[in-house]
Amino acid sequence: MKTLVKDVETSVIEKFASQVRGTIILPTDKTYNDSREVFNAMIDKHPGMIVNCVDVADVMHAVNFGRENELLIAIRGGGHNGGGLGLCDEGLVIDLSGIKFVLVNQKNNTVKVGGGNLWGEVDHATHPFGLAVPAGIISTTGVGGLTLGGGVGYLSRKYGLTIDNLLEADMVLADGSFVTVNEKENVDLFWAIRGGGGNFGIVTSFTFQAHPVKNVYGGPTLWPIEQTNEIMAWYNKFIQDAPDELNGFIATMEIPGPPFPEALHHKQFCGIAWCYVGDEKKAAELFKPIMALNPVFAHVGTMPYPAIQSMFDGLLPPGLQWYWRADFFNDLGADASEKHLEFGSKIPTPLSQMHMYPISGAAG
Repeated sequence: MKTLVKDVETSVIEKFASQVRGTIILPTDKTYNDSREVFNAMIDKHPGMIVNCVDVADVMHAVNFGRENELLIAIRGGGHNGGGLGLCDEGLVIDLSGIKFVLVNQKNNTVKVGGGNLWGEVDHATHPFGLAVPAGIISTTGVGGLTLGGGVGYLSRKYGLTIDNLLEADMVLADGSFVTVNEKENVDLFWAIRGGGGNFGIVTSFTFQAHPVKNVYGGPTLWPIEQTNEIMAWYNKFIQDAPDELNGFIATMEIPGPPFPEALHHKQFCGIAWCYVGDEKKAAELFKPIMALNPVFAHVGTMPYPAIQSMFDGLLPPGLQWYWRADFFNDLGADASEKHLEFGSKIPTPLSQMHMYPISGAAG
């Protein structure tokens, strides 16, 4: 069994190279080390071959090559996967980063996006049309990974998860065939990619329902870490009663430095990052109970949606060694807030954070 690319005959690799328009990168190539980098520098895998696909035909040829030679295959979209599933050792990486396009349809407010796009690129394309797709909180995240993983973000309480807004997908299956999946075509497969797990195929494009979002009202508010119990107890009730247009996620964190005021640097805080997509005339009234809690720092106001989507990109840069864990809570009781106070008071570095996202409103 030829499970390693190095065991595949040179003539077979050369024939494959003649079939694709994209670039084939081998361990001996000068660009190899750069090409195998992903967001999380903790991931240090060494593929036997990377295929930078530029179109669907490249993906089909790559899948066939991998299957026929019994190779381990990994699919890389935006390269943001924390566990490093976009890479593999010794096998074949099918890299979609060259398949990028964003097509906005004004007639029905839909957006078709390539499998290699990042969310910041989508926001850039949709914003001039006054549209947005619910999509996380970091603009460098890949469209594919976030969508197929669910996708919680600033717009989730109003417009649902990213996956809730997926209308259609183009896919290459394990036999190298190409299919389109939606509510009328290949219905079972469409169901499967919206929460059924993984390994159903390679999504080369996504079609989303976009929503009328141009500017939002929001930003971060901070309180001393000692107020964690008070803020979390208040937040637990407030967010349940809040209109779906308002989203806010809790974070315990250490402020790293600029652009925050110097008095806050390297101190621990309990914060909430807000985003309101409703009537701007109602924003000030809606935020009154928030401001009545006297945050020590509040940077809230009207801003373009792409601005809030990229606001925290600088706090989570690529190329560092990251480790994430996640869990679900049914409610934010005293036990949860006590733990957040305990460990939030011991945060060792600004790169260590805890976030809690409400899965309510439309997402619920």
